[in-house]
Amino acid sequence: MDVSLVPADTSEDVRERGSRVAVLPVGSYEQHGPHLPLATDTLVACAVAREIAAAYPVHLLPPVTIGCSHEHAAWPGTVSISSVTLHAVVRDIADSLRRSGVEALVVVNGHGGNYVLGNVVQEASARGERMALFPAAEDWETARQRAGVTTSLLTDMHAGEIETSILLHTHPETVRPGYEAADFVADDRRHLLSLGMSAYTASGVIGRPSLGTAEKGKELLAGLADSFAECFALLTAVTVAVSEESDDAGDSGDSGDSGDSGDGRA
Repeated sequence: MDVSLVPADTSEDVRERGSRVAVLPVGSYEQHGPHLPLATDTLVACAVAREIAAAYPVHLLPPVTIGCSHEHAAWPGTVSISSVTLHAVVRDIADSLRRSGVEALVVVNGHGGNYVLGNVVQEASARGERMALFPAAEDWETARQRAGVTTSLLTDMHAGEIETSILLHTHPETVRPGYEAADFVADDRRHLLSLGMSAYTASGVIGRPSLGTAEKGKELLAGLADSFAECFALLTAVTVAVSEESDDAGDSGDSGDSGDSGDGRA
């Protein structure tokens, strides 16, 4: 299976599609125990984003492949960037998209440690820009129940049932033998930010990967795609309203009735 993460669109493809919503997968490059690759979070984010792009008229972007993985620094191979850098990258991408006529950006986050993405979206929204973060915990919970995932979201923290299932479905060649016996539970992780993952797991796994199946992975992605409908409806309703306001402003300016407003708006 081809694990290429870069969409094959041409400029003409994008022009013809005319999407006003872009989807940006954001992952990480960090340890995922002995059975999953360092790129797991990026592969998961891309799988979710591609499922969305197959169901909705969005502009699928290539992923941000390195995120904020400082809690995994004890394991070889993990690479991190600062929260300031990730914030700036996502904001720059959103600014560039708006200049090209794409008003809304959905950030599909595959790594729980990318906390700063919530701030990016909040700040953008406060400035009147159109941005969303997906999936929310509620989206994952709905998908988890639909797929028959046994492990709770609290227990399924890292390299567990959900991530193993999604990769077994989308990229089975990346899942190493041994996941069937790699379960480890550590529900009380209150000092994670101070101590890092190594204080809670020797293997890097927190969850029950032994319960992962390709069928669960397929249903998880389908459930997330269904949940995205509300997010898409919200963003497109907003962008349509903004576009209509802009059109109305242009019409009123042409009519010569807005001279007193100073800025051409009714």
